[in-house]
Amino acid sequence: MDVHNVHERLLPVTEREAGALIDGLASDDDRLWPHESWPPMAFDQPLGPGAAGGHGPVRYSVAAYVPATRVRFTFTGPRGFHGFHEYAALPAGGGHTVLRHTLSMAARGPAGLTWPLFWRPLHDACLEDSLDRAELACTGVVARPARWSRYVRLLRALAR
Repeated sequence: MDVHNVHERLLPVTEREAGALIDGLASDDDRLWPHESWPPMAFDQPLGPGAAGGHGPVRYSVAAYVPATRVRFTFTGPRGFHGFHEYAALPAGGGHTVLRHTLSMAARGPAGLTWPLFWRPLHDACLEDSLDRAELACTGVVARPARWSRYVRLLRALAR
């Protein structure tokens, strides 16, 4: 199964300001990753090419990093996840920036079943929470906060 999943938020800040959120990933001043509600993102070294880590059972390494612009992670787990996910700060004109998260992978073997039933709903909820954190960091408010579906709440309860 081929997966292409995109989440994005238009932010009323410059590319550099939005990019600073990417630069802070997995740091003590991480204002992008929703670590209060989801497993924290952590690496074996500072954010940069070759850093290995992930969040919860999802494992990856940093394949590419352009400060204040983009970070790409290549999956190393769970088994059957072959591809990448990345955050990018993209200029949108008029002093605005699109903060985009892209996941592109082939889900092979059991992952072809677990991705749509388990991982995708959790991934989507986590990413919307992340973009809410970005909006809060950039504006001080979240206009339309994400809400977890009943299914996501059930999956989280079963995972505990």
